[in-house]
Amino acid sequence: MQTKFLKSIVETLINKQAVPIIDLLVDKKNVNEFLIAKKLKLTINQTRNILYKLSDYGLVSFIRKKDKRKGWYIYFWTLNTYQSLKLLEENLKKELENLEAQLKNRNEKRYYLCNTCSIEINEESALLNDFVCPECEEVYHLSNNKDFINELEKNIIRTKKEIDLVSSERKIEENKLEKKKVVKIKNAERKAKAIRKKNRDIRVAVKKEIKKSKPTGDKKNQKIKKAKNIVKSRGKQKKKKK
Repeated sequence: MQTKFLKSIVETLINKQAVPIIDLLVDKKNVNEFLIAKKLKLTINQTRNILYKLSDYGLVSFIRKKDKRKGWYIYFWTLNTYQSLKLLEENLKKELENLEAQLKNRNEKRYYLCNTCSIEINEESALLNDFVCPECEEVYHLSNNKDFINELEKNIIRTKKEIDLVSSERKIEENKLEKKKVVKIKNAERKAKAIRKKNRDIRVAVKKEIKKSKPTGDKKNQKIKKAKNIVKSRGKQKKKKK
């Protein structure tokens, strides 16, 4: 279901040719652009053109690495699922607003149709032309608004269902991102705590070494260096035991 939505937004924003790129990026990370081009049977420039357009909308991100042998940069692409679903949801909501505006218009106004030219116009335009088509001079007939209204109501129901489904998928992705953010913060706090502890241990060790003989000048610097090395070696020993 999610892949279907992702393909939908790519087709809407770019074109049909770009749609297969979703199958190559979904649930993957840092995909080589040359592999993408090969799978799509496109040139690397055509592939980059599609990816850059998607990047402009924030649907994909990239990292680049220099090829040590050839010397040029290779781009590796990752799909931003959350942003893609968010953008699709926004587009569907705009579509819904447009459909509801059309429905309101159909309920409140009358339209006229030229059966010969199959051209429909509003009542104001029909009145200006004395209810006669200027192209073929046939008399306008009152349009059957009921058919249009029924079709619009069906489309509104369908669009609302799609919005609910996309919104549900977006929230799932949002929760995943929040969990990753929490883990990242915890890891950063853990590292900061370890650094503070290490610095505290170094200060304690330095004080002990200095207290032993109250060195000065170069000897003091040597004692400080020795104390730091002791703390570092203790840290390495603890890691080995773990």
